[in-house]
Amino acid sequence: MTDPRLSRRSALKGLAGASALFGAPALLAACGDDDTPAANSGSATDPITFGSNYSDDATKTAFAALTSAATTSTKVPITVNTVDHNTFQNNISSYLQGTPDSLATWFAGYRLQFFAAQGLLTPIDDVWEKIGGNFNDAAKSLSKGIDGKYYLVPLYNYPWVVFYNKSVFAAKGYQVPKTWDDFINLCKKMKTDGLIPLAFAEKDGWPALGTFDIINLRVNGYDYHIKLMKHEVPWTDPGVTAVFDKWRELMPYLQNGANGRTWQDAAKALENKQAGMMFQGSNQVAANYAPANLADLDFFPYPVINPTYGQDYMDAPTDGFMLPKKGKNTAAAKAVLEYIGTAAAEAKFLETDHWDVGLANGLVAPTYNEIQKKSVAEIAKCKNVSQFMDRDTVPDMATAMIKAIQTFVDSPTPETVASIQKSAEDQAKTIFTK
Repeated sequence: MTDPRLSRRSALKGLAGASALFGAPALLAACGDDDTPAANSGSATDPITFGSNYSDDATKTAFAALTSAATTSTKVPITVNTVDHNTFQNNISSYLQGTPDSLATWFAGYRLQFFAAQGLLTPIDDVWEKIGGNFNDAAKSLSKGIDGKYYLVPLYNYPWVVFYNKSVFAAKGYQVPKTWDDFINLCKKMKTDGLIPLAFAEKDGWPALGTFDIINLRVNGYDYHIKLMKHEVPWTDPGVTAVFDKWRELMPYLQNGANGRTWQDAAKALENKQAGMMFQGSNQVAANYAPANLADLDFFPYPVINPTYGQDYMDAPTDGFMLPKKGKNTAAAKAVLEYIGTAAAEAKFLETDHWDVGLANGLVAPTYNEIQKKSVAEIAKCKNVSQFMDRDTVPDMATAMIKAIQTFVDSPTPETVASIQKSAEDQAKTIFTK
């Protein structure tokens, strides 16, 4: 694996924005000694703060139920500090270097490993000694750094799939497409019928990364995806060109003006039956459907492009919680993590979360709806699941690709693709040699 060391310049990039977001002390702390020791661990019942990116109403409610149950179980008072999802993610590096909360929401996989490798997170092997029996090997692997130590307690995952309204498909006689040709033909029919074939949004930057991922997984397979994310395959490779070529075939059927639209607005176009389909995570689409409309929502895995890989892979990101190195009251924070790493804690979160699926062994989730039950089944069918481009590669590369793909969305031509590939490769050579 490429050494993910972060340069001083990159690490401090965006500190001014983060200090405004998380308070001026973040800037002051980050400019001090890089080896500042972690705060005193304190007692196991000291109050803690919890930095959260669960900013949507639905996820905020579920997280509030979880933290309330954690306080009841551990006697640890918890204050939740919620920040807009995108702002939290964009400022996470400087946040962790400044004055972070005792605990923070974050993502499994390479994005976790990246910050663990910077010494910005506290290992939690002692927590895993108590909760390890609650998770399978896949969840354990996703929760580790490249040093083999644990840095995350996972809570749930969710699939990226093609959503649609059952009533629309029934009324129009549409069939779930199995192949790429079926998919394109269905898009053409929807357009003829006056529907937007695929709701689509890219204002926030990251949503379209999922479309690149799934076409890449369908065309080139999982191993190729991982090698590309680590820059073991160059961005100028013909396999990357093939991904953009397939995407260009699909562009006439994607909702126009995507770079000016949020994914929430795109999801509403699907819910309001202006659009026939939408490719996105259940964590977004199902979470933003009105409860009265949720029963009409269904999904199918992205169609087959290359029969060699069929529908063997998908993005199914895992979310969880980490312990920032500079957070306070680590003993109490670990007590909360021990509770969160139980089936009972996941069940509490899932009482009001009707889109994600829990990861703990022995989880009893009687509130699972049809979307969640189907999510469990479809994820289980996969030979491998990826974590999403902005989690499977280093942050600087993900940022570069967000800008590149927004350029592609505005101008999906062969010339644009060639320019994007060259620029991506030039940046990757710099980023992966820092």
